[in-house]
Amino acid sequence: MSEAHAVVSGDAGTRSGDSRPLVGLLARTAPGLEVDSGDGRRAQYAYDASNYRVPPLAVAFPRSTQDVVALVRACRELGIPLTARGAGTSMAGNAVGPGVVLDFSRHLNRVISIDPGTRTAVVEPGVVLDDLQRAARPYGLFFGPDPSSHSRCTLGGMIGNDACGNHSVRYGRTVEHVEELEIVTAGGARATAGPGGLRGDAPEIAALDTALVRLLDDNLAAVRTELGRIPRQVSGYQLQHLLPEHGRHAARALVGTEGTCAVVTRATIRLRPLPAATTLLALGYRDVVDAARDVPVILHHRPTAVEGMDEAIVATLRHRRGPQAVTGLPEGAAWLYVELDGTDQADADRRAAELLAELRAGERMVAGRVVEDPDERRSLWRVREDGAGLAARLVDGGTSWPGWEDAAVDPHRLADYLGDFRALLAEHGLTGVLYGHFGAGCVHVRIDFDPATTGGAAAMRAFLEEAAALVVAHGGTLSGEHGDGRARSELLATMYSPRMRAAFAAYKRLYDPDGLLNPGVIVDPAAVDADLALYPIGSSADSVPSAGFAFPEDPGGFAEAVNRCIGVGRCRSDAGGAMCPSYRATHDERDSTRGRARLLQEMLRGGPDTVIADGSRSADVREALDLCLSCKACAADCPVGVDMATYKSEFLHRHYAGRLRPRSHYSLGWLPWWSALARWAARPVNAVLGGPLGRMIARLGGVTTERSLLAFAPRRALRRHLPPQSEHPSAVLLVDSFTRAFRPDIAGAAARVLADAGVPATVRSGLCCGLTWLTTGQLGIARRVLTRTVERLDAEGDLPIVLPEPSCAAALKHDAPALLGTEGARRVAARIHTFSGALSELASSDWKPATVPERVTLQTHCHEYAAFSETGQAALLRRLGVSHIDEASGCCGLAGNFGFEAEHYDTSMAVAGLSLAPKLAALEATDAVLADGFSCRTQAAHLTGPDGPQARHLAQLFDPDPPGGTPS
Repeated sequence: MSEAHAVVSGDAGTRSGDSRPLVGLLARTAPGLEVDSGDGRRAQYAYDASNYRVPPLAVAFPRSTQDVVALVRACRELGIPLTARGAGTSMAGNAVGPGVVLDFSRHLNRVISIDPGTRTAVVEPGVVLDDLQRAARPYGLFFGPDPSSHSRCTLGGMIGNDACGNHSVRYGRTVEHVEELEIVTAGGARATAGPGGLRGDAPEIAALDTALVRLLDDNLAAVRTELGRIPRQVSGYQLQHLLPEHGRHAARALVGTEGTCAVVTRATIRLRPLPAATTLLALGYRDVVDAARDVPVILHHRPTAVEGMDEAIVATLRHRRGPQAVTGLPEGAAWLYVELDGTDQADADRRAAELLAELRAGERMVAGRVVEDPDERRSLWRVREDGAGLAARLVDGGTSWPGWEDAAVDPHRLADYLGDFRALLAEHGLTGVLYGHFGAGCVHVRIDFDPATTGGAAAMRAFLEEAAALVVAHGGTLSGEHGDGRARSELLATMYSPRMRAAFAAYKRLYDPDGLLNPGVIVDPAAVDADLALYPIGSSADSVPSAGFAFPEDPGGFAEAVNRCIGVGRCRSDAGGAMCPSYRATHDERDSTRGRARLLQEMLRGGPDTVIADGSRSADVREALDLCLSCKACAADCPVGVDMATYKSEFLHRHYAGRLRPRSHYSLGWLPWWSALARWAARPVNAVLGGPLGRMIARLGGVTTERSLLAFAPRRALRRHLPPQSEHPSAVLLVDSFTRAFRPDIAGAAARVLADAGVPATVRSGLCCGLTWLTTGQLGIARRVLTRTVERLDAEGDLPIVLPEPSCAAALKHDAPALLGTEGARRVAARIHTFSGALSELASSDWKPATVPERVTLQTHCHEYAAFSETGQAALLRRLGVSHIDEASGCCGLAGNFGFEAEHYDTSMAVAGLSLAPKLAALEATDAVLADGFSCRTQAAHLTGPDGPQARHLAQLFDPDPPGGTPS
């Protein structure tokens, strides 16, 4: 797939347009350049984070500037448009295009150098902002602009959109930090743009530079009066930087051109010193207008950040992740975060106290506080940074969309603008969720448009036209950060004079005379209601009947569920949270939660223009889902609650309906059944599996031979390990299939610890959660298994149900109600606890284990993280006296069936290498390693071998009467 001539899809000459001439030309001029014109790749890149969908002809992944030059020249020769793309998080439709999409994030993503003396860095366009920050931090430096998407947005994308961020009050826009840009023009010439103009060896560069001077001379009055009026004026082109008084800065004039004038291949950017100390104020208000009226007062105190949001975002996160998901907010229905810095912490705290005292003396602030706890700060910033996603799917199930999410005014006029803007929403019968950079006058809003219907699209257009007139009347700009893109370019006529727009068009023609770079954006714009992505729910041509999940939170079923993905791309982060382990291992969009969701959306849209025309029989979709570990981390980490594990199960159920399945679906997928049989003859079965015949059996079952096969426990082992049961139980200890089959000793330890903690339990076994059938999409069997389990548990009382295995607990908590849709399933789900959750929620308040280690290396099971609590196990350990917790972040890589399947072993180990393997490698054999998940312990044992540290279950760690003596 890495050779240009090897990636022509079978239908490249039909639905996709004919990509063969391009691929053939590139095979000669840029051998080794990856250019993919397959339907799966085109579907992934047909979307960004906006309302728009434009399937490309092909996607290219350059490794060098030479690759970029060859691609640009080939596109020019063949008349094919080209759109540069970073992380694809553009909310205005700036990163989709009809020709070749040029993805810089895959390979051209390095920090080339950092010079602490000049405080500059040289970077490639695909470098992620957080990676730059990590590289600069040892020098005491950082890059000032910090969009909320900092964990995945690229510097090239920030340059294209002139991104700002949460600290723009202090550090402004990207344009102010750009010193030089190395570019490739639309003609394929290389040049350097910087102060004083353009430089380059090609003769056309000198001619272009001269023409730029002439263009400015012809339009001096318009440029000086219409551009650069307010801090966040991003709309249009920033030609004012070419003025003599601004040093004829050709690089800064290219910032914000959204890839319509040149392709950036390298940038020299300016860094700033890290602040010595900061503090955060959280301020509560009755509404966002009141909050905005206090912004001028706050700006007088020279803050580094002034961010605002309304109550809908906070309510959504609390609804999705529980009340503990947002802590530290004062009373109010709208909030401002105000960050101040200082020469030291005392100075920062003094400044915060002065501001808080002044605001309390006023009439608008309801309540305010200094947020001193670091965990509370992180919690609050997460709410703000996930604003776009949280605002997309609200507590009441309503959806909202971008399109007018980026207007800005002078911050001193913000309150008046917001008052008028809310009145305009009311006139149109619309609701908006507001958040954004209040200190810079830039407000993001997601609105409950209906872009899936003709009438809804027309209503959206009518609103956008009036909203454009409103913001201009307040002296503002259509875009304050995200760019004009397809969402606002057509509306620039409302903001700029004909003379200014003609200058914009002339500027683009000088750089791109054939109009091939990101067409439809800024100049010769596409209509704001053209190429809308959303399709009516239920329009799918997929003919395979579903007897799968009910999707209770998505009334439109599977189609509405997959439409949760709006492209914010948090799944493309390399740090923070737990998703998406496969993307972190491969850095391929196809292996991200978003990439998979986009393919599913395309599969379900139906109609003559769909790229995925074979519905749930699609091999492209199956291949994209293949490396999904079903870890469920996306269900917790994705701001809109995309649950790819469930979507994968549903797809596999449909895809293999009436068809032969992969061998591992019959071996690993039926593991509870096989293990029940094996228990009757455990000793001979284990002897066979441990020998040469076992390897042959593994191969026949699609199981990797790189791992040792697991040894089954004898049939009576569970009874031998259990202590005497209580006559007055206060909980049910449900021994899951994995614990019973392989580690019945853990069930005994769990029963003893629960009794010691004041939660005596009656033990129940012989019931299964159906997990292995769920993950392999064998939903008919899973339904029968779960129906039996739920009926038995529901009939046996209402005691809390505790499971030692987190994945089985998650299946009964989350999957059973979603699959069965019965009141009984919901009643049982409400009783389910993980083992650590039971100790946190049910144990006696004064209970302490007999022995508690000082240090623990913790691997939290992904299903516990997703379905129960992200931090609950760590919080329990701290409360019980563990002083140092070194937590392995993310998935262990084994993930149930996944890491045992032969074709997935390498990916499984790559995921383990992201966090768990390095943590274990640094330990001594006697160090405490905690992993409640059966998969996690199995992976840890595989990584360390018999002589390394052995991962234990929490029950083993706290067992008051362990076999063989006191727990270590």
